[in-house]
Amino acid sequence: MPQLSFHSPIGPLTLSEDDEHIVALDWGWGRDQEETPLLVCAREMMNRYFDGEKETFDLPLAPFGTDYRKRVWEALRQVPYGQTTSYGELAARVGGSARSVGGAMAANPIPILIPCHRILGRHGLGGYSGSGGLDDKRALLRLEGVEII
Repeated sequence: MPQLSFHSPIGPLTLSEDDEHIVALDWGWGRDQEETPLLVCAREMMNRYFDGEKETFDLPLAPFGTDYRKRVWEALRQVPYGQTTSYGELAARVGGSARSVGGAMAANPIPILIPCHRILGRHGLGGYSGSGGLDDKRALLRLEGVEII
């Protein structure tokens, strides 16, 4: 599986590709490095994003998960740059509960590209599965111009 790592303001990140689709984004530096056209394009988009440019990440993604999780992840992709919604509001759109949405987000294999950082709890930030936890979530929200309480 081709992987490509790069430096970011929240630490090293590694993109993984399978069958011409992005299948994972992980914190840390990957062991194997291969510059495929898709991975190079994704890295360039992410670099623009981290440089403060509004980016829609129009990339072919293929996250592995249950049908429910895929529905949640697709709904996450519809939350615009610089905007947030809540776990409960997302659950009202896709079905399930705020807790089941949170579980799907914790299992998100392609964070940032599938922007789970844009989902907030009823009384605060909620959680975040990045290696820096809520510090990463705050950094990503600030980058997008979101006021953080």
